[in-house]
Amino acid sequence: MAQHTKDTARVAAGLKAAIHNPNVSKEAKEHATARLKEMGQDAEHEHEPQEQTEVPQESTHVLAGYKATISNPHTSEEAKRHAQEVLEAAGIYGRHDDHTDEEHETRVLAGYKAALHNPRVSDAAKQHALQYLEEHGVNLED
Repeated sequence: MAQHTKDTARVAAGLKAAIHNPNVSKEAKEHATARLKEMGQDAEHEHEPQEQTEVPQESTHVLAGYKATISNPHTSEEAKRHAQEVLEAAGIYGRHDDHTDEEHETRVLAGYKAALHNPRVSDAAKQHALQYLEEHGVNLED
């Protein structure tokens, strides 16, 4: 598995953007300021930002990723709070998992079934999918 390294300039830019975003909580701004200090950066922009005529909107895929972050049991509470703030800034409030546990399980099983027929899925991943489906009592002869 390839490891991804973060571009510190991009991380700093994101933290600075959070500090100056009116939709970000005071606690998140304080955290961003502290992170910048740890990185040896100042919370202020080095130069005046260029005037923007339009605020870019988050893509639906990016917002879907933030929704997934909130329900991921392996995600830190800090990351979940940040995801919630981003979603609220985009005008998305309330419950983010708009389907039942049964619907979720059906979708998971369908994904594993699809993996078995996808030529781009590795043999190891197909074996894992087959094992998962068998463990969940799915009849594959249909």
